[in-house]
Amino acid sequence: MDSLLSGENLKRHQNFTVAAITLLSSSSPKPVSGPLSATFGSASGFPELKFFVEPEGQHSIHFDLRATQLFRLGEVQSLCVSEGSESTKEKIYSKGVTIQFKEEEESSSFHGAFEQWKKHVVIEGSDKPNGTLSSSKSKFDDKIEASSAKMYFHYYGQLLHQQNMLQDYVRTGSYYAAVIENQADFAGRVVVDVGAGSGILSLFAAQAGAKHVYAVEASEMADYAQKLIAGNPILAQRITVIKGKVEDVELPEKADILISEPMGTLLINERMLESYVIARDRFLVPNGKMFPTVGRIHMAPFSDEYLYVEIANKALFWQQQNYYGVDLTALHGTAFQGYFSQPVVDAFDPRLLVAPAVSHVINFTTVKEEDLYEIDIPLKFTASVGTRIHGLACWFDVLFNGSTVQRWLTTAPGAPTTHWYQLRCVLSQPIYVMPGQEISGHLHMIAHSAQSYTINLTLSAKMWGPGADQGGILQTSSCRLDLKEPYYRMSQPQPYSSTQDPQPNQLLQSQDLHLPSLDEDGSDFIQQPSNDSSVQIQ
Repeated sequence: MDSLLSGENLKRHQNFTVAAITLLSSSSPKPVSGPLSATFGSASGFPELKFFVEPEGQHSIHFDLRATQLFRLGEVQSLCVSEGSESTKEKIYSKGVTIQFKEEEESSSFHGAFEQWKKHVVIEGSDKPNGTLSSSKSKFDDKIEASSAKMYFHYYGQLLHQQNMLQDYVRTGSYYAAVIENQADFAGRVVVDVGAGSGILSLFAAQAGAKHVYAVEASEMADYAQKLIAGNPILAQRITVIKGKVEDVELPEKADILISEPMGTLLINERMLESYVIARDRFLVPNGKMFPTVGRIHMAPFSDEYLYVEIANKALFWQQQNYYGVDLTALHGTAFQGYFSQPVVDAFDPRLLVAPAVSHVINFTTVKEEDLYEIDIPLKFTASVGTRIHGLACWFDVLFNGSTVQRWLTTAPGAPTTHWYQLRCVLSQPIYVMPGQEISGHLHMIAHSAQSYTINLTLSAKMWGPGADQGGILQTSSCRLDLKEPYYRMSQPQPYSSTQDPQPNQLLQSQDLHLPSLDEDGSDFIQQPSNDSSVQIQ
């Protein structure tokens, strides 16, 4: 048989006859005498190789070609192995057979067919078994570096990191409340859990009466999720764990509702929002629900002398002129800017904010994937106090727009701390403002292939006082930061100094805050959402 096969030929099955095979096992090899039929095909929805024992054809050995390698051991002998887990440093093979051919020509034809089926297999039809992977190149792989993806899935494949998220009781409790309080949205419905992790959200959906839940998880955590779900047998009957990326897997039916926890630092870090949107476009029925439904990034200028001095002092090491006889000062400027290129992740006192916050809304039900590649947010504030502004503070919240209850999950300063904390972009050159002075600028975020964003921040103070409306920019400061490389500073707010609070009565406490509509800027320093607020989603 000709080893150079066209794409059309690959749509059909392809048979070879081999003399014998030997099953490789941890104990001892098990030879199987021939003649044997080796068949390439895609009847299961993905490229596979089957060895059938003739004449009955009752017994078969299956190899998924997406994770199978073929090696020549000689002119008429080959080794076929299936790759196992990649969670260890060494590659593990889960099964293997040696193949004996009668003639060298048959061996060459078989190897040619193997390579063609791996590269060019065409999957017919759209109805594929649970967890089937698309044969086309992954959209995820096209835009994300392989090294970043490997580290990402390794991180989330570990139980200790899942435990860290599960023990964030603000996060987990908010999801549980959003689901259970809105059982009408889940009861009797098909649910897809996007990036299921430990499977906890799938179990919540099943508790709320979901007809069936497809838990899609690409990391090794899928195996743990399967075990956890199996440990809850009543719920497990309605949950299917699918190991793969949402960009690649195919499901047997559409979803009535998507549930996911796609939020990273500053809402957008790790770029999982894009996968959430792709899942929406691939799996969700028209007008289906998404939990969460809307995300908002909140931003306000802040003043924090302690933080600024702490960062600046890190570069003092490079001011040494006699470090073991070496002058380090040539690198001081570079080091200084380097420390200010790290966003600061910590929990801070909301009284450090010096102007009411503004918000940027991302509606997950309508946003396009491409809209998340580049986000440009114009900034405009009015200073409430006279002080030095050291940068821009950011946090986010998300809305679960249930039919029964609208539930918010917030990461705002002053609210109970979450594992996301808050984020601050610190300027290497602070700007001075007076009460009532206008502050303008831009927060420009560009996605990159390491699953994060490059942040470009510019803040400017405009002329103030009489004639300010005719005046221009008084001072400008900017910085460039990598959201992938934050400075994780601390877990709780620092002690607040009264010297930073010349007008404390103007600063609102978290319990006094109210929720504005989704499309307006905040009138308070922090837009603290209320659980019983009524928000209309367009």
